[in-house]
Amino acid sequence: MRSPIGEIPKSTSDAISIEIIDMSVTVMGQKLDMPLFCSPTALQRLFHHDVERAVAKAAEKFGTMFGISSLGTVSVEEIGSTIRTPKLFQLYFHKDRGLTNNMIERCIAANFDVLALTVDTITGGNRERDLRTGFTSPPALTPKSLLSFAIHPRWAVNYFRHEKFELPQLKDYVKEGSNVSVSVGDYFSTMLDQSMNWQDAESVRKKWDKQFCLKGIMSVADAKRAVDIGASGIMVSNHGGRQLDGSRSPFDQLAEIVDVVGDRIDVICDGGVTRGTHVLKALSLGAKACSGGRYYLYALAADLYLT
Repeated sequence: MRSPIGEIPKSTSDAISIEIIDMSVTVMGQKLDMPLFCSPTALQRLFHHDVERAVAKAAEKFGTMFGISSLGTVSVEEIGSTIRTPKLFQLYFHKDRGLTNNMIERCIAANFDVLALTVDTITGGNRERDLRTGFTSPPALTPKSLLSFAIHPRWAVNYFRHEKFELPQLKDYVKEGSNVSVSVGDYFSTMLDQSMNWQDAESVRKKWDKQFCLKGIMSVADAKRAVDIGASGIMVSNHGGRQLDGSRSPFDQLAEIVDVVGDRIDVICDGGVTRGTHVLKALSLGAKACSGGRYYLYALAADLYLT
């Protein structure tokens, strides 16, 4: 239910003390020191050579949750053994069920706390900028990319002098997890299972048998179904506007979703958070916490040019 923020105290004794500020929250069973955590984002090696390692350490330093993607560039085993802060793994549902199940099993062995199944990206969006630039992961050596390397020499030197690009969660199963260049859109459209349904989501939850979240919920109907299959949280998200550029923002959906399921499941506002007042507004509508990725990806990229 929505929080009664802004109520006027009935008497002086009812006034809220602000001498000690406690921003801690409990989200999907995880105690966080602040109502903001790091969403899982893919391909971080393209931003900085310290990749997920740096973000995970920052999350631990500030007592919040760290999320790692199926398309992460550091293994879940390494993350699981190096940080003690709550850890979330974001799962893409692949056509290769062996690959999907293997990632779940590895996360269990690495003692991850939350599994978030992404439900809004079973096919690639029309990412026009990627089509225009010819973006692939890792970057393919083409005349256009070589020109880009020349224009951005510091990035190029950093990229080619450090560890090679790979996707550890995938490399032992599919060639796309190694140093084979592929566009994100092609990967989503060919590798992910477009037939994924609610029964599949429930099957993943049962295999995981810990705190389970659906990432990409944008409607009341889907939020109610998430409750029905036993999810402990939903991330209200439009994938940063990278799937459907004309969809509503996560914040626009919060009130109607919280009003229906907010007392039965943890609702997280994912994306579009760029300042503290955005978090405050989301909490006032009943969100348990906010999450985001661009804010730390931009920091990684900036560090490359400022150090």
